[in-house]
Amino acid sequence: MIVAAAILLGLALRSAACAGDHSHARDAHADEYLDKREYPQVPLTPPYRPLVWGDFNVIHTTDTHGWLLGHQKSSYPEPNYSGDLGDFASFVTHMKQIAIEKDVDLLLVDSGDLHDGTGLSDGYPPGGVDAHESNKFLERLPYDVMSIGNHELYIYANTLDMYTNFVPHLRGRYLSSNVNITVFNSDGEPESVPVGNRYTKFTTRKGRRITSLGVIFDFTGNDVNTTVQTVADMVKEQWFAEAIAEEPDVFVLVGHMPVSYDNWPTVFNAVRAVHPRTPILVFGGHSHIRDCQQYDGRSMALESGRYMETIGWMSADLDAAKGNANNISFTRRYLDQNRVTYEYHAEMSNQTFDTAYGRSITYGLQELADRFDLSYLYGTAPEDYTINQNPYPSNGSLLSLFIADAIPYALSINNTRDSIPAVFITNSGSQRFNVFKGPFNKNDQLTASPFTDSFLYIANISFSIANQVLPALNGAGANERRKRNEIEKELWSRGVVDIRYRAWLEEMDRRAGMGRRETMAGNLTLGYVTTDSCPGAGDDTLHMALPYYSIPDFIGSNPPNVTDDMSVDLVFVDFIEAQLLGILNGLQNGKNYTTADVSLYSPTLANAALGLYAQAEWN
Repeated sequence: MIVAAAILLGLALRSAACAGDHSHARDAHADEYLDKREYPQVPLTPPYRPLVWGDFNVIHTTDTHGWLLGHQKSSYPEPNYSGDLGDFASFVTHMKQIAIEKDVDLLLVDSGDLHDGTGLSDGYPPGGVDAHESNKFLERLPYDVMSIGNHELYIYANTLDMYTNFVPHLRGRYLSSNVNITVFNSDGEPESVPVGNRYTKFTTRKGRRITSLGVIFDFTGNDVNTTVQTVADMVKEQWFAEAIAEEPDVFVLVGHMPVSYDNWPTVFNAVRAVHPRTPILVFGGHSHIRDCQQYDGRSMALESGRYMETIGWMSADLDAAKGNANNISFTRRYLDQNRVTYEYHAEMSNQTFDTAYGRSITYGLQELADRFDLSYLYGTAPEDYTINQNPYPSNGSLLSLFIADAIPYALSINNTRDSIPAVFITNSGSQRFNVFKGPFNKNDQLTASPFTDSFLYIANISFSIANQVLPALNGAGANERRKRNEIEKELWSRGVVDIRYRAWLEEMDRRAGMGRRETMAGNLTLGYVTTDSCPGAGDDTLHMALPYYSIPDFIGSNPPNVTDDMSVDLVFVDFIEAQLLGILNGLQNGKNYTTADVSLYSPTLANAALGLYAQAEWN
C-alpha cells in the first residue's frame, strides 16, 4: 500500500498546482451584465444585525483566485456571492466614509492567492501571464497591506510579474516577509531579493502607529528561483528583531497561513516575547475556510474563506486597552459577498449604492471577460453537477458526469480505438469547482476543469484485471493508514488545501444534521454555517448548511458490457502512469508491464472534455 500513498500524494499535488469590430457587442454585453448585477435574479437573505464598529476596524479579503466578477450562477449557494470587485470597491468607499463620520480607523488588507481560479485570471491568450490583466483591477483598490500567497509562487513567470508590475503599485505595502525571488541586479548578476517588503510601518488617519508583517506558511511547492523560508527560521532573523523592536499602537499581521493548526503562534509568540501587552490583529488565509482564534485576550486572528465568497470584518476597541492589561473587546464577522449585504451595511439603497469608481471596475472586468471570450457558449447544463453536494456516483455528481460521460465522449472523437471497449480512470481532484444548471461557457470550463492532462492507455488488458485497478488505487491498508498523517503533511506543504477545506464542510454538515436541515429548509437558503473558536456568532447572514458527501481519490467510468475474459483498453490520466503500472503488475503475473506498453490514447486534453461534451449533448 506504499504505492497507494505515493499515488495519493501525486494526484493531490497535481490537482493543486491550474474578425471585425465587436466593440458595440461588447458594450451591450457589459451593460446587460450591469443591469442583472444591480437587480439580483433570485432573492438574497440580508444580514440579520448591523456590524459592530470599534475605534479600529479592518476589512479582510483572501484567496480571491481570480473570482473578481463574483459568482454568477442562480443555483444556491452561488447567489450569496454574486457581488463583484466593483461592488466591493463601492462598499469599501462607503465604509471609509462611515469611518470618517464615526471618527474611527478602517483598514483594508488581503492575505494572498490572486492567481489560478477563473477565466479572468487563467483565460489569457498564448504568451500571456496568469492574472496579469485581472490584477490590474485589484491595484485600483485602496489596500493598506497585501501579502503573498502560494499561488503567486508555483510559476516563476507569475512571481516575476508580481515583482515587476504589481508590487510597485502598493508603495511598500505588499509584504513577503519570508519569500524571495532571484532576479538580475544592476550589474547583471543574479540576486535573491524579497518579492515585496519584509515588513511595513505606517500611521493611520487617526494617528495610530502600525507595524505589519506578511508571512506565508512553510510552503515547499514553489518554482525554481523563488525561495520560501520557514516561519521558525524567519523569526530568528535580525531584520525581524529590528522590525518589531519599536512598540507600535497595534501589530497588524497579514499572511497566507491558516489561523488554526499552523505557525501563526510562532510569529505571535515572538512578538509577545518583546511586547507582552501590545494589541495584535492577525489576518490569515490559505485553507479556504471561515475561522477565528484568539491567542490571548489582547489579540484576534481571522481567516475569511475563499473565491470572493466571504468578506471578513474585525473591530477592536483599542483606546480602552491603553495603559492597562485588560482584555480587548473584539468582534468579527463573515460577510456574504453580495450587493444586499453591501447595501445593508453601507446604509445605501440599490439606487444610491454604486460609485462611478466601482462601476468602472465592474465595466472593465466585463470588458476583460469579453476580450478573453469567456462567454463563448458550449451548451446549457440541464441540472447542477457538484463535487461534494451530491453523492458519487449519482446523476448530480460532477465526478460522475466527467468520468462516465464527458471523458468517454471527448476521447472518442476521431479516435480509431473508439470501437474497442475501455475502462477510463482519473483522479477526483481533476475537477476544481461545480457546474451549475444553465449556460456552460468558456469561463465555466476553465473554472471547473482547468488541468491540461493527457490520457494514456494500455491495450489488451483482460476486463477481469482492468476492473480491479480502480479499487486497488483507492484501497488503503493498515500500512497506508499509518502513513496518512505523513502524506497529508507533505500535501499541505505543497499547497494542497482540499483535505482541510472538505473536512470543514463535512463537519459543518455533521453539525447541521439532516433533521435540522429539513426543518429549516423553508426559511433559509444554502450557505456556510460557521462554528469557530471566538465568542459569539460569526456569520453575518443565516443559512442552512450545505450537504456534504465524501468522494474517493480516484474515479472510473461505467464498466463496458463485456465478459471477464475479453480484452479492453485501460485508459488513465498521464501523471499516474508509474503508479498505475505498479498496481497493474501487482494484480497479475502474466506480464510485467512497462512504459513501453503505454501509448497516447487521444490528443484531446482533460480540460477540453466538458466543453466538447456540452457541445454535443447540451444543445
